[in-house]
Amino acid sequence: MLVVLFTLLSAAAQYLIKTGANRIGPHPAVMELITNIPLLAGLVLYGLGAMLMVLALRHGELSALYPVFALTFVWVTILSVTVFHETLNFAKLAGIILIVGGVATLGRGSKK
Repeated sequence: MLVVLFTLLSAAAQYLIKTGANRIGPHPAVMELITNIPLLAGLVLYGLGAMLMVLALRHGELSALYPVFALTFVWVTILSVTVFHETLNFAKLAGIILIVGGVATLGRGSKK
């Protein structure tokens, strides 16, 4: 559960960082960066996600947990398509299918 929560937090962090990045001008000043709430919130979520990842790795197999981190790519693609209206082409869809299939296959081979 910690790993799945990590992937969701990471995807939300990437969404917030992208939102914050869209608000930055061509020549950002330091104050523009440190007052950018979505950008800062995304960085905080990354930090929380890192703590969850450490806790998960303490109790799980690295070879089983680390591939689950790849699910972040799936959540980010879903967010990108639904929120930012990016296109979902065949290559992206095939990549998602491969990631989910790979995670499922590796999950079957783990001890826990």
